[in-house]
Amino acid sequence: MDWSIFEQYGPMLLRGFGITVLCWFLGTLFGMILGLLIALLQRYAPRWLRWILQAYIEVIRGTPFLVQLFVLYYGGPLIGLRLDALPAGLLGLTVYGSPYFAEIFRSGFRAVPYGQIEAARAIGMPEWAIIRRILLPLSLVSALPALVNFSIILTKETVILSIITVPELMYRVQRMSTETFRFVEANLVLALFFWGLVEAISYVGRRIEAGVTRHLIERP
Repeated sequence: MDWSIFEQYGPMLLRGFGITVLCWFLGTLFGMILGLLIALLQRYAPRWLRWILQAYIEVIRGTPFLVQLFVLYYGGPLIGLRLDALPAGLLGLTVYGSPYFAEIFRSGFRAVPYGQIEAARAIGMPEWAIIRRILLPLSLVSALPALVNFSIILTKETVILSIITVPELMYRVQRMSTETFRFVEANLVLALFFWGLVEAISYVGRRIEAGVTRHLIERP
C-alpha cells in the first residue's frame, strides 16, 4: 500500500469530506424540521390532509433514494425546477429523510401519556403550549435514539450524491482512484472518514440524550 499519494490528494479529500458533512448536516436538519411538521399535521390537520401526507410518506419510503435523486435532478427541468448539483442533493436528502423522521416523531408522540395532555387541557392550557411544553419534550426522550440512528443512516446516503456530481467525499475518492489506480487505499480512507463521522454523531447523540433525560428528571 502506497500512502504517499495522500500528500497530493489529501487536501482534495478533506474538501470532499467537508462537503459530505455539510450535505449530511443540512439534509438531516431540514429533513428533521419537515418531518416534525408532517408529524404535527398528521396529528392536528383535517383528515383529507392527513391522507395526502400519508401518501407522501408511503411514496418516498417505497422508492430508492437514487431514483428520487434522478427524478429531481434530471426530471426537474421538465417542470421548470432547475437546480445545481449541490442544492439538488440537499433537497433530495431533505425529501428522502422527512418521512422517516415524521414516523419517528409520530411514534414519540404516541408514547406521551394522554392523561398529561388531558390534564393540561383541563386547566385551560392552549394547544400550542401543550405541544411546546408537554408533547415535544416528552416525545423527544423516546424518539431521540431513533433520530440519532436515522441521522447516522443518512451519512451513508450522502455517497449517492456523487451520481449527480456533487463534489463530496465519494466523488473525490472515485476521482483519486481513477487517476492513481489505488483502489484499496482510496476506499480504506473513505471507510475511515465515515467511521469517524458516525462515531462523532453517536457521541453527540449520547450527550444530548443524557442532557435531555437529566433536564426532565430535574424539572419540578
